[in-house]
Amino acid sequence: MSIFTGNDRLAWAQAFISGIPYAVASGMTLTDIGPGRASLLLPARSTWTGDAERKLIHPGCLSVLADTACGVAVGCAMEQIEPYATLDLRMDYLRPPVAETDLICHAECHRLSRSVAFVRGELVQPGQSEPVATVYATFMRATAATRRKDLPAGDATASASVASQAPRPARPTPAEAASSLIAPASVEPSQVFVSRAADVPEALAVPPGRSPYVDFLNVHQQAQIDAGPVFRMPYKSELIGNPVLPALHGGVLAGFGETAMVLHLLATNPTLAAIPRSVDFAIAYMRSAKPIDTFAQSTTVRQGNRVALVMVSLWQDDPSRPVVQARGHFLMPREEG
Repeated sequence: MSIFTGNDRLAWAQAFISGIPYAVASGMTLTDIGPGRASLLLPARSTWTGDAERKLIHPGCLSVLADTACGVAVGCAMEQIEPYATLDLRMDYLRPPVAETDLICHAECHRLSRSVAFVRGELVQPGQSEPVATVYATFMRATAATRRKDLPAGDATASASVASQAPRPARPTPAEAASSLIAPASVEPSQVFVSRAADVPEALAVPPGRSPYVDFLNVHQQAQIDAGPVFRMPYKSELIGNPVLPALHGGVLAGFGETAMVLHLLATNPTLAAIPRSVDFAIAYMRSAKPIDTFAQSTTVRQGNRVALVMVSLWQDDPSRPVVQARGHFLMPREEG
């Protein structure tokens, strides 16, 4: 029998969301809840715009909302709350999400086994009769909930604990469950990805205002290298998803990964007429991301006249130990000339 009554479930979900710095900073609110299901609203903001010219929301905002809503749905399906973590998440972008319009994610945990939770959902916008995206996610149950010990002494996030609230999802280290889903067997991260040297010159990845969400993430691009550009997302406290460990929000990592793939396509196709548009995106979490700078580098697996398949690896301390691997398909706009 579940320990949750309706009021207990609501109180837990509200405490869960209020304990996630990114959710609080972005204004996420709970709109509906029940056994194994939850709906979250992301209020409209100009900051979430990914393509200012076409007035579209950045797909990373959908990933952050979906990851959070799916996490709440898993907790609502449990008889007793325990630590759990996202293993992987897949987004299918059905139609362009309109900028400066609210987003709502309806998530349902449709299967809860002893080890894994399976969640599905859809994202909608008011005024549209059809969903703008669908999400499928899996979560590992009974993950570690203790504070991480791999941070420097006196880390700035040490005072951010909310241990008095219910346990937050933590990111595990299931590398074996992730690598076969994302990266082609012939591509090794050590062959493609390079670490950042302290003296590598860098600049903002896009001109200010072209993509407000990229501005929000403060993404920087390093000097072009043979293997492709490296991008850096500086750490800031608003990006935390798990303040107990602490760890960066998995949806933020997804958003950064999607950004890095799009910027990679722009860098390697300088005559593109517009920003490539996401078709789908799949991400596997390999270890928790510490509250420090995160780096990304992409490679084009296949590119045709209309669609490109890109993979990306995100790391922090060591490019041979990625925190995330992901891949996505993108619609390529017609090239000028």
